[in-house]
Amino acid sequence: MNIQIIGTKKCRETKKAQLFFKERGAPFHLLDLNERELSPGELDKIIQKVGKDKIIDRESKTYKDKGYAHRDYDPREEVLEDNSLLKTPVIRFDRDVTVGYDPDRWKEILKP
Repeated sequence: MNIQIIGTKKCRETKKAQLFFKERGAPFHLLDLNERELSPGELDKIIQKVGKDKIIDRESKTYKDKGYAHRDYDPREEVLEDNSLLKTPVIRFDRDVTVGYDPDRWKEILKP
């Protein structure tokens, strides 16, 4: 099983996800958004699995500071422009995708 964690090294939730998989001996690859941005194709694959509305981090400083709660926007376009709006961690398991810290779902996916 290929596991990819998308987030940043400084993100608390991403660190918790890494710890979750380390504790279970599940190898993973970290894609640090501070080192490499998501391509439009990668983001589209995530959106295809979870939907546009789930990719935005409504608790992020960027979301609050720029007043996204009070304006119309396209989540895909905004995340492509500013990765800090992406809700992390994004976990890709082969063809399955989760967004946000969701250990219960990860346990299900890791079951043999």
